[in-house]
Order: sequence, then C-alpha cells, then structure tokens
Amino acid sequence: MSPSAEGSAAPSGAVDNYPSTLPGPNHNWKISLEGKVIAITGANQGIGLGLAEVCLANDAAKVFSLDIQQPGDDFAALAKQHPGKLEYVQTDITSEESVKNAIDEVATRGGRFDGLIANAGATKHLPALDFTLEQFERLYKLNVTGSWLCATYAARKFIELKTKGSIVFTASMTSYRPNRAAPSAPYGGTKAAVRNMTHTLAMEWAQYGIRVNSISPGYVKTALTYYVESSPDWDLKMKYYGGMPRLALPQELGGAYVYLLSETATYTTGIDIPIAGIVGGW
Repeated sequence: MSPSAEGSAAPSGAVDNYPSTLPGPNHNWKISLEGKVIAITGANQGIGLGLAEVCLANDAAKVFSLDIQQPGDDFAALAKQHPGKLEYVQTDITSEESVKNAIDEVATRGGRFDGLIANAGATKHLPALDFTLEQFERLYKLNVTGSWLCATYAARKFIELKTKGSIVFTASMTSYRPNRAAPSAPYGGTKAAVRNMTHTLAMEWAQYGIRVNSISPGYVKTALTYYVESSPDWDLKMKYYGGMPRLALPQELGGAYVYLLSETATYTTGIDIPIAGIVGGW
C-alpha cells in the first residue's frame, strides 16, 4: 500500500512539517484581514499610516507601527478611532537587535503574527553628481538593509510560529524607470534592489508557506512629496503625461496590500504590483 493510502504522508504542499501552502477545506475566500496581526514599518505617518488605516478598515485584529520616531497627532487620531487595535513599537530598522526585539514584541503583544509591510525608508532627489557618499550610503542602509532585516526576522518568526505569513515590500515605480520629474539614481537603485529581493525571497520561502510580494507606488501625497505639486510646471506636465493628473492618497494603495496580506492571495507570491495613476509621468 502506498504511503498516501496509509495516511502517513504529509498533506500535499507541506514540506518538512511546515504548513501546507494549500488552502484548507473551510477556507474563507473573503478578502479580509479579520483576526490578523499586522506589523507595518514606518507607520507613524505618511504611506505607512495610510496603510494602517486601510488594514484596520478591513478588520485587522491589531496593527503595530514599527517606527523610530514617536507617534504624532494623526497616529493618535487613528488609534482613537480603533481602540486597542493600533499600537506603536519603537524600532530602528537599521539595527538587527532592534528589529529582532520589535518582531518578538509584536508576536507577544499581538498573541500571533500574520503579516509584515516593510514600508519604512527614505528618499533623496538630487542629480547624481551632487550626491555625497554619505547620502548614498544612508539611502541604501535605510531602504535596502532595513527592508532586509525586517523581512528576514519576520520570516524567522513565521517559521517559529508555523504561520503561513505574508511579507509585502514597498518598492517604487522608480525601480522600473527614472522619475523624470525628480530623478534620483541612488533611490531608484535601492527600490530596484527591494523589488529583486521580493522575487528571490518568495522563491526561497515558499517551502515554509511564506509569501513575499511588493507594491510599486507612483507619486503619493505625503510630507516628502510636497515639492511635486509645487513645481511651477506641474500643470503643464500633467497635461501631456496622461493618466490621472494628481498624486495618490496613501490610502489608495491600501487595497493591494490588503489583498496580498489576506488569505485570498494564497497562490500569489513573487510579484510586484505597480500603482501609478500618472501613467506617462515616469
């Protein structure tokens, strides 16, 4: 009699006692984060806070912001709307010890750990010949090293908890082609590295039931992009660029993140989703 007939073989999709990547028989196909504990780096403001809002609107049990700065008024207002569901863990994403401790704290305080959005980072827009080595290295340390540390420690925790976790990186449309309105070769290089890591980590970690994807936003309205709309030729650029002639709200990115974090996306890994309404602006 074959091992499968005897019932001794692991379920299809399971490897070395890790969770099967196949959905269970009573799988809930609704796109929802109900019951899930999500960590978002850099969620005290900007894109990260907008993503936290959308995760909470889609029934996440808890969202933790892993950020180096103390939360401000916008964070406090969102936390008030969702009592006990939005919390803060001070984290330096460039410090291995800080990241490890933060992920451990999320799992302990949340009672579980289901998903990570590796969103924190920095931008700097200068002509290439004006960049100092210090500025160049800072971007790579925050955007690449920080993303790497957060993803690898999240994966270790998922494996420890035997959780089919989901990791979503925030990449950028500059990982595909230059931003003509505000060029930055080092920034684009960091986001290309993040997008490439997405594909390779997805391949490596699929055996554990861990999915890894990325989102590449276009222009998003945050404190870091104020200069875009204030450009004297902005209206003229929008006239000829085509697409949606405006910046996105951070929350407009959220649906894609929620999908990738949800149980509906159990066969979605190793992809990047561009979200850039200004189609010709890149």
